[in-house]
Amino acid sequence: MNTVYAFCRKTDDIVDDENETIEAKEKKLEEWESEFKNAISNKSQIPLLNDVIEKVNKFNIPTKPFFDIIDGMKMDLNKKRYETFEDLKEYCHKVASTVGLMTIPIFGYKNKETIKYAENLGVALQLTNIIRDIKTDASIGRIYLPQEDLKKFDYSEKDLLSNVYNDQFIQLMKFQVERAKTYYGKSNGNVVREDKGNLFAARAMQHIYERLLQKIETENYNVYDKKINVSKRNKIFISLAVWAKYKLVY
Repeated sequence: MNTVYAFCRKTDDIVDDENETIEAKEKKLEEWESEFKNAISNKSQIPLLNDVIEKVNKFNIPTKPFFDIIDGMKMDLNKKRYETFEDLKEYCHKVASTVGLMTIPIFGYKNKETIKYAENLGVALQLTNIIRDIKTDASIGRIYLPQEDLKKFDYSEKDLLSNVYNDQFIQLMKFQVERAKTYYGKSNGNVVREDKGNLFAARAMQHIYERLLQKIETENYNVYDKKINVSKRNKIFISLAVWAKYKLVY
């Protein structure tokens, strides 16, 4: 898990480096991808990538999610708007669902439905991040909410970039939250009993993020005045509760 996380962290860090130009970041991502391909052939000069391939082989992890997350980071460099939800869903899959697809083989899943669980949960988690981080993303010129949704609720880009909190924004946010809930629901429908005991970490993360959505609703969707989070204490409590349930039942 540490090795897979390190790969994802490094890929993300390339994009987040504020001291580099977009062109330089693109070049580094291309080099990173090339070295990953080399690692598959046992030729990489980067030890981490060789470690990744060792785990890929040990746990029979597909390599496609690793390439997809790199593609997702490339999208983040060059795509600041998403016209439709289908466009956004592709992005969510590449930057979030991929992590689940990399890790469920390590957890030891048995049923193919668990693949769909990872895919739908990743979309749900990323949509939750997008809802929470609207203000932060807007401050750097990024709008992840689909343009078609802004039009539907008569809420302009100018309003969003100016952090306008009004009835249109509330209705827009309700729509986004319900969409995220739909994907949490889909992921729940993909969980089968034989794999539940192996999915503790993912299920704990899911419960924490669902709690975050509840807090956003409680604040009447006002993510502009403050960044809404689940406290560390509550995260620990939720994780322990999920652990106890899975330990006793599964």
